[in-house]
Amino acid sequence: MAQDIRIKMCGLTRPEDTPAAVAAGAAYVGFVFFPPSPRYVSPELAREMALAVPPGVAKVALVVDADDALLDELTNRVPLDMLQLHGQESPERVAEIKARYGLPVMKVVGVREASDLEAIDRYAGVADQILLDAKPPKDATRPGGNAESFDWSLIAGREWNVPWMLAGGLTVENVAEAIRVTGTRQLDLSSALESAPGVKDHGKMRAFADAARA
Repeated sequence: MAQDIRIKMCGLTRPEDTPAAVAAGAAYVGFVFFPPSPRYVSPELAREMALAVPPGVAKVALVVDADDALLDELTNRVPLDMLQLHGQESPERVAEIKARYGLPVMKVVGVREASDLEAIDRYAGVADQILLDAKPPKDATRPGGNAESFDWSLIAGREWNVPWMLAGGLTVENVAEAIRVTGTRQLDLSSALESAPGVKDHGKMRAFADAARA
């Protein structure tokens, strides 16, 4: 299974988290720019953390229905490699952001039932990557980081014309099954790597990476 699995460790909040993620073998590190999230970081802190990331590890900004003013600030101040759109952005807005900033764009698609997969084809024509996450509960205050998984059998054997990533409810215990069922080669983790909301546990980072590549 193994060494070709690429892991995105998202929601890093402390300067020591980025070298820990890199040491664990993360292919992507993610910074959350959505204030309601316990994983929110300021552009200033994100810049400090991003500058410590070595070449070859992608630095990703997670935003939720961000306007151009916020995206201008982030792209001007933080050395980013990718924008992750985690809101209700339309395919037209995805294309607009990609053209305006010249950065690869990852669009998140929430999945609860088979009909939700129809959105993937709409975004695959404009986004560089797709991230499949569980749709949040109806009373959720944020679009991700809810530690919920969806029915992985919904995407078993499915292929799309862009790279994609699996998120939602992944753990050391279930990651092998997630890879087996879905065939994913990319995984996105946030809350599962924490000892408390927004506080990454470096031991959990290493343990998850080892389990995913076992």
